[in-house]
Amino acid sequence: MLIGTLDGVAIKGRRVAVTGLGAVTCCGIGTAPLWERLLHPDQALDRRIHDFDPSPWLPPKEVRRLDRFTQFSVVAAQEALDDAGDVAADPELCGVIFASGAGGFETLAQQVVVHHEKGPNRVSPFLVPAMMANAGAANISIRLGWRGPSETIVTACAAGTHAIGAAARLIANGRCDVVMTGGAEASMHEVAIAAFANMKALSPSGRSRPFDIRRDGFVMGEGAGALVLEDWEHATGRGARIYAEIVGAASTSDAFHITAPSPDGTGAASCMRRALEDAALSPAQIAHINAHGTSTPLNDLAESRAIRQLFGADAPPVTSTKGLTGHSFAAAGAIEAVASILAIRHEVIPATAGLEVQDPEIALDVVQGEGRPWTPGPVLSNSFGFGGHNGCLVIAPRT
Repeated sequence: MLIGTLDGVAIKGRRVAVTGLGAVTCCGIGTAPLWERLLHPDQALDRRIHDFDPSPWLPPKEVRRLDRFTQFSVVAAQEALDDAGDVAADPELCGVIFASGAGGFETLAQQVVVHHEKGPNRVSPFLVPAMMANAGAANISIRLGWRGPSETIVTACAAGTHAIGAAARLIANGRCDVVMTGGAEASMHEVAIAAFANMKALSPSGRSRPFDIRRDGFVMGEGAGALVLEDWEHATGRGARIYAEIVGAASTSDAFHITAPSPDGTGAASCMRRALEDAALSPAQIAHINAHGTSTPLNDLAESRAIRQLFGADAPPVTSTKGLTGHSFAAAGAIEAVASILAIRHEVIPATAGLEVQDPEIALDVVQGEGRPWTPGPVLSNSFGFGGHNGCLVIAPRT
């Protein structure tokens, strides 16, 4: 993996293995229900996780004190660690890079009401540690006893992807042997929903239809995705199962508008190109694209133009998982990285749920109807966020 340049000379880093996966989504807890729903999507699925029960992972006192997004973070991380097995690494060489967009928004909103109705003396002393965006990363590192870097990426809807890229660089440059990474979000509070609805970002029809001619906005989701990244030699040395390899990552900015993407897709195309350069791959070597695909009129068209800029008429098969999961902001890129790795493992590209009539302006091979069998190759996973943040990952099958 290329991790940057110094005086124009590429710096080669250590290989980055993915050895554990975890997910908390509207499909259920774990990667198995997520994969099952990706293959058999249900558009009536509520994107809110109504039946989430953290008690198998967290004691009652912690459940009361931790915001929902932190609970998602801890559960997804523990699932990923259980999946990876005993990493047997020096705690000083184990880090956590976890993303969130809104942090403990739900707890903050609740305590504002408490302050208004009952006065300042009734505001919870646990508000600050519950609402801070770094609470997810902090509680994971505390729980695991990992004393390496523990940091939080907050770049809106690109944050989960940025976190994985940053974590991969900690492995590649030798700072860490193991990093827990991903993202979590739980901001489906009535105030947040109203704000997105009033800015005309949400789908008034309540349907997520990426790349469809009738797409009319995104559907909010919540959840978390987590990956255990590991130095390749460390992973093989302990006999770990390796799902895939993070071979490239990039970050750019549109520098255009606080909420709208650059219409011509220039910033997104630049990010994809730099991720491929980081992976030392050509566009022709990419076998699949997991698109950001939010189901908004502007985003889907801009992303399709960006893909055409880089890949031309021969772009690889594209899918968006947000037709199933909705848009979970900082968690989205992490959940989609997990989905991309599952597509590699099971040798099937999931169809884009909700897509019925593809927009003729989106001249891409979007997988629809049912999953498509494929011979796994490198996957490009895209995330683009408010503020013009662009993040891309290149994930390759084990070789």
